[in-house]
Amino acid sequence: MALSPAEQQKKRLLPLENVDKDGLKIHEIYASIQGESSYAGLPCTFIRTTACNLRCHYCDTPHAFYEGTVWSIAHVLERVHTLKHSLVEITGGEPLLQANVLPLMTKLCDLNYKVLLETSGSRDTAPVDKRVIKIIDLKTPSSGEAAANLYNNLEHLLPHDEIKFVLGNREDYEWAKSMMHTYDLTSRCTVLMGIVWNTLANQELAEWIIQDHLHVRMQVQTHKWIWSPEARGV
Repeated sequence: MALSPAEQQKKRLLPLENVDKDGLKIHEIYASIQGESSYAGLPCTFIRTTACNLRCHYCDTPHAFYEGTVWSIAHVLERVHTLKHSLVEITGGEPLLQANVLPLMTKLCDLNYKVLLETSGSRDTAPVDKRVIKIIDLKTPSSGEAAANLYNNLEHLLPHDEIKFVLGNREDYEWAKSMMHTYDLTSRCTVLMGIVWNTLANQELAEWIIQDHLHVRMQVQTHKWIWSPEARGV
């Protein structure tokens, strides 16, 4: 028997059951080159949390849905310190599923790290420390999760934040243009566009952007060109 939507969500959050109130379930922490956003090309420490409430068709990190170990915030900070990079990204999974991500980001900011938060935008971003650079991935139609977009989050955008569109086809591109117009996104923050890996051609997207004179930043997932697209921990 098929699970109801509520049952599906509960199953997706099972990895977070029994996590200590002071802990975080962490999938991995590692140093790499930032592959996306306006910070692409910079050395960066990545903190990848466990669990996600969405199941995008093109997800390239399904291993983060369930695998992970409980860490204290102090342990996470210690590990970040040992990796010695001033740029830190919190990613997932969906980081905002775990309440302790909020104090972790604040402590990182207090320690003078530049902090990026990669989020699907399906969770409320209002409580996020305003010093954190939010990178909100507005889910396109081909993701299968566009209904999960929480558009109230766009009210909390700051000029240093970024909106990301991952495009699988022309329909996604036209939808993204509509969202940009409806919410006046390019005047409010940086807008990023990239392809679903091995679905669209980078050249095709580049030509659309040029032809339409869009004020967006195209991204090509630099890390997937440096290492294998299937490589983990990079």
